[in-house]
Amino acid sequence: MTLEILTPDKKVYEGEATSVTVPGTLGSFEILNHHAPIISTLQDGKLTVRGAGKAEAFIITGGVVEVLDNKVTVLAEGITQRQNN
Repeated sequence: MTLEILTPDKKVYEGEATSVTVPGTLGSFEILNHHAPIISTLQDGKLTVRGAGKAEAFIITGGVVEVLDNKVTVLAEGITQRQNN
């Protein structure tokens, strides 16, 4: 699936992912390939992207996630940290 992470001032990430874990306001949840369409609000926390044998983590400050037709779009209010695992 395709993932795009955006903040109000820039595109932070664009690429393929096998899974994305986001900090939903009602709890963290994972998005996999062929996930049902969803729109959810996000709270401050860790967003993890996995794919091609590697993982990256972003510490976000709130936002919204939309999943539609194997495209995940994260509109984050801000990114405070980026980690490569």
